[in-house]
Amino acid sequence: MIENKGMVFNIQRYSIDDGPGIRTTVFLKGCPLRCRWCSNPESQDPKPEIMYRATSCKFCKNCIKACKKEAIIAEEKGVLIDRNLCIRCGKCEEVCLYKAIELMGKRVSVDEVMNVIKKDIHFYQDSGGGVTISGGEALFQPNFTEALLKECHELGIHTCLDTSGYGSTSDLKRILEYTDLVYYDIKLVDPFAHKEYTGQSNELILHNLKVVVDSGKQLVIRIPVIPGINDSSEEITAIAEKVISLTKTAKVHLLPYHRYGMGKYKALDREYKMGDVDRPSDELLERVKKIFESFYLECEIRK
Repeated sequence: MIENKGMVFNIQRYSIDDGPGIRTTVFLKGCPLRCRWCSNPESQDPKPEIMYRATSCKFCKNCIKACKKEAIIAEEKGVLIDRNLCIRCGKCEEVCLYKAIELMGKRVSVDEVMNVIKKDIHFYQDSGGGVTISGGEALFQPNFTEALLKECHELGIHTCLDTSGYGSTSDLKRILEYTDLVYYDIKLVDPFAHKEYTGQSNELILHNLKVVVDSGKQLVIRIPVIPGINDSSEEITAIAEKVISLTKTAKVHLLPYHRYGMGKYKALDREYKMGDVDRPSDELLERVKKIFESFYLECEIRK
């Protein structure tokens, strides 16, 4: 196998939320979308980046001494990172005794990831689980994604591609050859609203959804329910109509908006624009679920 490396920011073992059974989820770094509600902002930039959690910092100043670019300076109750000077070398992470500083994103080989995956192969077999490639956006690193899924297939491991669908159609077709299950995100139907809230139009996403449907792969449509953005009866009905126009067999998962990722924005020195938005109520989620069920689509509210 030709050596292939990719940028990974997390490998989560014993996952039960990213497909059937017990799974290992590989989170790839880099995403062309900038969804306003994204709970993993560390996944967006394709390069490594420093997260600094002030609440964990004991102000030992080891990071200041380790930074050769003088990108870290002392403040009254912690440190300040000059991200324009930071070269993302990770030296500060190496000397941080309290895990207050973490370098998100490491370049790893397919073999390195597979070595982690193979540790739990018996759990996959016993639980009907497998491996999920997520992001960021898995299509952003198509060669690495394809190589990982191919290696898994050769070992008889069930594979799941978790994608927004925003990527090259030809790359998607290659990747689907080694994919058993596709988790496919649909946020909005209106292309202008989609661009406003994610930074990109959804035309390519909807085109690639048809490609997935035509491939015959098992498909789950995942819809984040965001109050004030896509939770109206009109928008949900439009999404249901789009789904039913392409497939009558796909399952639908509703993903209620949450603010669990808010602290990550602060750790990355970014603004969180959804702080005043609450989780959708149970009543709202049930209403959305009933709309999909009225189109005879199997629908489930996820946690």
